[in-house]
Amino acid sequence: MKLTFLGKETTGDQSPTLYATDRGTIVVQGWKITDPEALETLKDVPDHETFLEVPRELMRHLPKEWFEHGDAAPNP
Repeated sequence: MKLTFLGKETTGDQSPTLYATDRGTIVVQGWKITDPEALETLKDVPDHETFLEVPRELMRHLPKEWFEHGDAAPNP
């Protein structure tokens, strides 16, 4: 999988980051969710999947053209 850096939001020693892949998907580096209430809600997650929490501001790094036509994100 080839990754293309999209952007990050750095606060102190934390840097949630977004990457686009050559498969038309997004890779998110973010905070591990440890809140018990949230984990109870997210309990039906298969072992090969996970959830990451990231700041809303991180989404500004997604290419705008991905949302202009309403179809799937193109490969960068």
